[in-house]
Amino acid sequence: QVQLVESGGGLVQAGGSLRLSCAASGITYTIKEIGWYRQAPGKQRELVAVIRTARTTNYADSVKGRFTISRDNAKNTVYLQMNSLKNEDTAVYYCYLNDWRNSYWGQGTQVTVSS
Repeated sequence: QVQLVESGGGLVQAGGSLRLSCAASGITYTIKEIGWYRQAPGKQRELVAVIRTARTTNYADSVKGRFTISRDNAKNTVYLQMNSLKNEDTAVYYCYLNDWRNSYWGQGTQVTVSS
């Protein structure tokens, strides 16, 4: 059973930085894509950044130039470096993995940006 464990969330001032980590375990099949979604209060969950097969990446327009996704294959860990954080980045951030058969989600980590 695939498990995703996030860490690195917290409270940060606007303009600051955070790095989220997601450690994946129990992976049996090839990963199709792995990345991050977020959900702010009263809003739908949205894609933040994802790494797909062939190492292509996709970012939400709202985070391009500020967030960077990376992956350490040896550790089965994906990271999200978040710089120049804004109030509107406040949300619960969820790690996501798809292995061509199923989709999996982490428990989420809260990121709060204060002005």
